[in-house]
Amino acid sequence: MMKVTIIIPTYNEEKTIITVLERIAANPVTGVEYEVLVVDDGSSDQTIPLLEARPELYARVIRRPQNGGKGAAVQDGMAAATGEYILMQDADLEYDPADYHKVFHPVLTFQADLVMGSRFLAPQYVRVYYFWHKVGNYVINFFFNLLNNMTFTDIYSCYLLFRRSSVDPQELRSFGWQQQAEIISLCVRRGESFYEV
Repeated sequence: MMKVTIIIPTYNEEKTIITVLERIAANPVTGVEYEVLVVDDGSSDQTIPLLEARPELYARVIRRPQNGGKGAAVQDGMAAATGEYILMQDADLEYDPADYHKVFHPVLTFQADLVMGSRFLAPQYVRVYYFWHKVGNYVINFFFNLLNNMTFTDIYSCYLLFRRSSVDPQELRSFGWQQQAEIISLCVRRGESFYEV
């Protein structure tokens, strides 16, 4: 049985937090045990009362006293994680936990060190993005791959699954959007097997 810590950074997510937690609970994957950590980043809405009313949906809520941004919430979640792997899950329902089986497959089958979700790998359907967002994504991926000798197609997809032992949260220097690239770079340096789904 593989234990995966699912980190859900939240900030004022009263409209979606319970739904995403219910979807996680409704989508178990054979051979995988979930540890769900919700990191509340100083919400001022009803996120905390809603969570307190449904404790069966998560292992732990980590409360940050003030908003520090997603990177700070991710770092706190990583520090509390006990799973062999860590999976990032945004609370806004842009990504569906029904896809977890796809993300876990390369680990369960090939012992992958890192698995990235990609919005650009011949999916069944494709969301249309703003032109300059797609160009920007291409440029960022190009330079990331050049620096790391990789061929990732979408390093800023929400779904990122990696071995917890690959990254010490205390060594992270980034707390903005660039943090994900830093985490992936550390995983690439310390791992051997990487997949996109």
